[in-house]
Amino acid sequence: MKRSKKTFNDQQVSTDRESGAVLKNSELKWGPNPMTLVGFIVVLLMVLTVVFSVAFFFGDLPSDCLWTLAEARIFHVKHSKATVSEKDILQPLTVPKDDKLLGGLLPTGFDETSCLSRYESHLYSKPLQHKPSSYLISGLRRYEALHKQCGPYTELYNKTVDLIKSGEYSSGSSVCNYVVWISYSGLGNRILTLTSAFLYALLTNRVLLVDPRANLHNLFCEPFPEVSWLLPPDFPIIDQFSSFNQKSPHSYGYMVRNNVTGKSRIPSFLYLHLSHDFDVQDKLFFCDTDQTFLHKVPWLFVKSNNYYVPALFLIPSFEQELNNLFPEKETVFHFLGKYLFHPTNSVWGLITRYYQAYLAQADEKIGIQIRVFSLGVSNFKYVLNQILACATKENLLPQVNLNEPIVNYSSKTKTISVLMTSLSSQYFEEIRNMYWQNPTVTGEIVTVFQPSHEEHQQTEKLMHDRKALAEMYLLSLTDKLVTSGWSTFGYVAYSLGGLKPWILYKFKKGTVHDPPCFRATSLEPCYHSPPYYDCKKKTASNNTVNIVPHVRHCEDNSWGLKLFDQKGELL
Repeated sequence: MKRSKKTFNDQQVSTDRESGAVLKNSELKWGPNPMTLVGFIVVLLMVLTVVFSVAFFFGDLPSDCLWTLAEARIFHVKHSKATVSEKDILQPLTVPKDDKLLGGLLPTGFDETSCLSRYESHLYSKPLQHKPSSYLISGLRRYEALHKQCGPYTELYNKTVDLIKSGEYSSGSSVCNYVVWISYSGLGNRILTLTSAFLYALLTNRVLLVDPRANLHNLFCEPFPEVSWLLPPDFPIIDQFSSFNQKSPHSYGYMVRNNVTGKSRIPSFLYLHLSHDFDVQDKLFFCDTDQTFLHKVPWLFVKSNNYYVPALFLIPSFEQELNNLFPEKETVFHFLGKYLFHPTNSVWGLITRYYQAYLAQADEKIGIQIRVFSLGVSNFKYVLNQILACATKENLLPQVNLNEPIVNYSSKTKTISVLMTSLSSQYFEEIRNMYWQNPTVTGEIVTVFQPSHEEHQQTEKLMHDRKALAEMYLLSLTDKLVTSGWSTFGYVAYSLGGLKPWILYKFKKGTVHDPPCFRATSLEPCYHSPPYYDCKKKTASNNTVNIVPHVRHCEDNSWGLKLFDQKGELL
């Protein structure tokens, strides 16, 4: 094992060139001559060899075949160590259209070279374990048509912007209505809140536009055909976004608290404060009566640091539509994340180069994501012990043999690549050294890698965000995953990959939880700060989990809310 830590780089992945064989046959003369017969047999064997070689080259590659992305953007097939069956060899090489489009989830019509990840991600990811509903696919196509009609700088967009410029009240009958997502918090939170805003747009027939100040165009490709999702930088009140809060005169909660509007006059825009510190009036957003009023407001600006999708399932008027869109409740982020978030070519290069260099050839890929909220030198050993206890107890990683300096390996020795992500490099160094200095009890070869260690979170710093996105995506490509409780970084990784991870209990100083981790029972992220408000009684309530059977408390957060399929069971 290499001792030095692996970091992102722009190394070229060399291409393999295979020389073609040219078969020149001499004229065969038929007759009883034995030499002629032997010659014929030799030529026949040579022809059969060429035929089988061609069949192999153009055969159906195994599902975990890996593709190399070179700087020239040319793909070359590179086989993994997985066993290839005769069936795999003899079938023709085809990439079904529904695989490339993820079962119809993705639209056509994009220039594929402008965003390689959009239609190439299926080459790295596992086949979808869940299929998007036909209703969701139809809904996305309808949304795309609406976005094209009402997107930035269209005639209808310009007309609706004029309402804000003039300061006039709305008639409540605008052809195009909008929800504008305002950037806030770390990258994991931003991805989750943007997904929440998009689902709200689907449910309310609004067009989603995103804050252009958030570097999103450097991280993600445009998700909708032909028209951008970025709010134009010349938008009339874009300079006010940073100052929007609960005390803003245009905040819906502020208006309700101060009886500014009796709901008879419809403002041209409102700000919705849906962050963890929202108060009772802000929480009215999740009530049907208030949704009826909000539906008439042309422009809604929303700021949040929470994945508030589970609370949308508690709004009665949305219930049937959500059931039609997502028959499997735990697939909301899994599908919407795959639909919305396609890494730009620069980020896709980070992902594919690292994957090919350090993960592609392993028989098994294990991801370990570490997020420690209580920093301190004394905490390190407890967190390390918790990680190792979880990995060995759940048979994710083999134990090491401290008594033998070496073991005899066979030609079929299993290789395991461990991808670790953390702001710190200490955990990586300890685990890497453990598997370098000692053989495993059962003979596997374990290699440990960590792409980066930034030490501190650097919100909205471009290169920091690019590395973070690349690491989330790489974690989603692993076979098994360990994540930290409460971490939105981990939520994005496992939900995007369709993985049910082992979640480490949130660390408490001086103790290691027993058991150290537990298996998630849903793919969905957790809503950390739900409203807990009874809209009918207009009072606080902790009875939220009894409203619908598929919204329950999170495994890693006792007061948070999470979507589960009804067949799922909490541990």
